[in-house]
Amino acid sequence: MTEITEVLTARAELQAILSAKDRAGDPLRLVVMTGAGISTESGIPDFRSPGGLWSKIEPVTYQDFVRDERARLEDWRRRFEMKRIFDAAEPNAAHRVLAGLARSGRLDLLITQNVDGLHQRSGVPEDRLVEIHGNSTYATCLDCGAKAELAEAEAAWKSGHTPNCSACGGLLKAAVISFGQAMPEDKQSRAAEAAANADVFLAVGSSLVVQPAAQLPVIAARHGAELIIINREKTPLDDLASTLIRPGIAEVFCGLDQSC
Repeated sequence: MTEITEVLTARAELQAILSAKDRAGDPLRLVVMTGAGISTESGIPDFRSPGGLWSKIEPVTYQDFVRDERARLEDWRRRFEMKRIFDAAEPNAAHRVLAGLARSGRLDLLITQNVDGLHQRSGVPEDRLVEIHGNSTYATCLDCGAKAELAEAEAAWKSGHTPNCSACGGLLKAAVISFGQAMPEDKQSRAAEAAANADVFLAVGSSLVVQPAAQLPVIAARHGAELIIINREKTPLDDLASTLIRPGIAEVFCGLDQSC
């Protein structure tokens, strides 16, 4: 295992990892998973990891949201507060570099634990992105699945009522996976399949403790992938990695970003 703490060395190592090829001269199959650490460098607080916001306040569970009007109104209050934070943030060098890799076809799949929409804003194609915890920048109907913009939901909330679907009248909810809500099986399956088929699995800014996402690097390593972890802090999976990169994420990726 190699642990890198110096920025220029980390940039050179990352460049080598992303440009590596197999014996036939073809690019290695690359899968990336991102966590809160990539977005905290864009000014977004860590909400879900240990020590994050949800560990300091009582979360609104899915079950409470469905059965209790007061819980729904509180959940929406938090979502609109988060929206203002997300709207003020901009994708950083790491987001931009990963988006470029995805658009070029170099990146097989980008799996994110984040719900802030910064990967979409940076230009990652939808067919290369799996948001395993959902997305907080829009809402969906719990009955018919119709998509709704948060602006229309906020107008209803400001009047003191739970936002409802304009198509069927069902409950609208921010399109995130809440505590107590079942994870989407299709997204989990796609992410696990990509991890199992990866030659290189890059974990960026994740504490690697939140399940089931934390199992994806394990799946990749067990199937023979080279695991690279880019994270300031130690993680429980460091022993599985071939390379640990410790400097700031955006600072490291800035070496590959022409706009830096």
